[in-house]
Amino acid sequence: MRTIDAVDTVSFDGTEVTMLDQTRLPGERVRLTIQDTAQMHEAIRTLRVRGAPAIGVAAAFGLWLGVRALPDDTPRAEAETQLRREQAYLAGARPTAVNLTWALERCAAEALQTPGSTADLKRAALEAAIRLRSDEEATTRRIGEHGAALLAGLQGVLTHCNAGSAATVGLGTALAPIYVAAERGHVLHVFADETRPLLQGARITAWELQEAGVPVTVITDSMAAVVMRQGKVGAVIVGCDRVAANGDVANKIGTYGVALLARAHGLPFYVAGPTSTIDLATPDGDHIEIEQRAAQEVTHHGGVAMAPAGVDVFNPAFDVTPAELVTALITERGVIYPPYTQGLRDVKA
Repeated sequence: MRTIDAVDTVSFDGTEVTMLDQTRLPGERVRLTIQDTAQMHEAIRTLRVRGAPAIGVAAAFGLWLGVRALPDDTPRAEAETQLRREQAYLAGARPTAVNLTWALERCAAEALQTPGSTADLKRAALEAAIRLRSDEEATTRRIGEHGAALLAGLQGVLTHCNAGSAATVGLGTALAPIYVAAERGHVLHVFADETRPLLQGARITAWELQEAGVPVTVITDSMAAVVMRQGKVGAVIVGCDRVAANGDVANKIGTYGVALLARAHGLPFYVAGPTSTIDLATPDGDHIEIEQRAAQEVTHHGGVAMAPAGVDVFNPAFDVTPAELVTALITERGVIYPPYTQGLRDVKA
């Protein structure tokens, strides 16, 4: 049985925090060394690191970077104030993915609950980030194991955006079941939507699947219906950035349309994500804040204008897929089926 190697998205070597610059993929593999919270905020905001679990881990290390330079004899109260200030700053980098705020609160709470000096607080913040990274890596493996059973017997699947290894610090979310299946000898053919406007599917999903030896075909977003109609795929599997209490799912823009197409063609539509993505405080999708991004992402590509100057642009980074279009939610604690309200509460308990 072979083993799929995960992409090293965010790591700590004992001294420095480094990350793969995903804006340079697939042409270049460039690792960035992140020195402070300003650099981490910029990396998250500009999608140098992306994917809900990955930005949570990145922000956790950013929290430590925010207090790392404090002298050990700094009064503890000042250090705690600084930690909370950096937490709020990093949380504002991207609003839709709940993992960002969840990871920051988890690690800040662990650090603040650790008694002692400022030196103890700093050490606790780093240990919390390292522990989070390890936990998230294990989480992706469990998502893969639970999801692989749902894909048994299928020859092909379709995915949208990138919810693979590059979006996490492990095997991924939506791609994790595909990787686990491949490790067990069941190799699926993946059709990857290019995912306009930033082409995460074409640039990143296709790249990492090729690296893993999993067959992949890139299609434009508008080709998904034809692929389904021709019977090339037996299911759709995507990731998520936030799951509301009723099961509504926020994911990369275009996901809602893919879910509608899957329903029209009688295909299961699976959503994979860690339980940290479940936000019981958000009642439904209408209450999820959707990030609006720069017009140039739509009007330009590679620095070349693709639309007339001055034209109005609507560029939400995410959309919401209603719970009734979701066949099942795949988490590290098992698969949740409709109706989702109680099942979501159970896995968060």
